[in-house]
Amino acid sequence: MLKTESAIDSLLRPIKLNQRLDQNALVLSSQQIGWNGIFVEQYQDLLNSREVEFPATSNHWLALSMGPPAHLTQKGGDHLHESIIQKGDSILVPAGQPSYWCRRGGICDSLHIRLKPELIEQIAEASEIDPKRIDFVNCFVQQDLQLHQVAMLLFAESQSDGVMGRLYIESLTQILVIHLLRHYSIVTQPITSQNRSLTRAQLQQAIDYIHIHLDRDLSLAELASVIGISPTYFVSLFKQAMGIAPHQYVIQQRVERAKVMLSKTDLAIADIAIQVGFSSQSHLTQQFKRVTGLTPKQVR
Repeated sequence: MLKTESAIDSLLRPIKLNQRLDQNALVLSSQQIGWNGIFVEQYQDLLNSREVEFPATSNHWLALSMGPPAHLTQKGGDHLHESIIQKGDSILVPAGQPSYWCRRGGICDSLHIRLKPELIEQIAEASEIDPKRIDFVNCFVQQDLQLHQVAMLLFAESQSDGVMGRLYIESLTQILVIHLLRHYSIVTQPITSQNRSLTRAQLQQAIDYIHIHLDRDLSLAELASVIGISPTYFVSLFKQAMGIAPHQYVIQQRVERAKVMLSKTDLAIADIAIQVGFSSQSHLTQQFKRVTGLTPKQVR
C-alpha cells in the first residue's frame, strides 16, 4: 500500500521513532566467522509492538520474517508502506537509505542479511555490468521462494559456525547477489556468462589444485586465480564442465579420499577427517553418509 506525503505526516507525526534495533534481541551473528562481504544475523524481539528508526547504513540490508504475522509500517523517503508481514516475506533496504518502522502484534523473529556494496560491485563487474549503473530498489514485504531458500541455507551455515567452509559460503553469496541484481535492481543490462568454456588444460589445472589442497579451506577466489578468471565465471564454467558446483566437487573428492584412507590406513577417523579437509569427525560422517549412504565406521 502506497500513501501520499500528507497521509504519511498524519500517521507518523505522533510516533516517536527514537529507538534503534535492540542489540539484546540479537541471538545469532556470522560476524565472528569472518565471511567476506556478508553478515547474517538473527533477531528475536519479544515485544509485541515496537517503533524503530534505522539510519542510513553503508550496507544493503535484506530482512526475512521467520515469526508470526504482524502489522508492519515502513516510511522511506516520501512514501509510506503498510502490510501484514507473513513468515517468509522479505524486505530489501538499499544502502544509504534511512527507514522508519512501526510493528504492531506478533513477536518478531527475523533474519537479517547485510551485503557490502564492494561485494555487489565485484560480482557485477565479473558479470559484465557497470557497477555505476546498479541501483537497488526498496522492496517491501515480498514473497520470493528462491531468495528465501538461499537465505535459509546461509542461516543454517551461520548456525554451524561455517562448517562447510568458505567455498560453500561464497557460492551461496554469489547466487544471492546475482538474484538480487536480476530481480531487485533497475539494471537494464542482463547478466550473462561469457560465451566460452574452460579449456581441458584449465579444467585439469583447477582439479589438480583441488586435489593437492583438499585439506585447506578453499575459496572461490583462490581456485579462480589458478586459471586466471573471475570467481563468478569460475563457478558457472566449472559447473558447465563438471556438471556440479565447485563446492560439491570438493566435498565429493574429500569423501573419496577419506574412503581410501579408511580402507588402507589405521588412522583414527577424526584424524582422517582433518587430513581430507573436514572440520571434524561429525562433519565427515554427515557428508560421507550423504554421498555414499554409509558411515565411515561401516566402510572401515
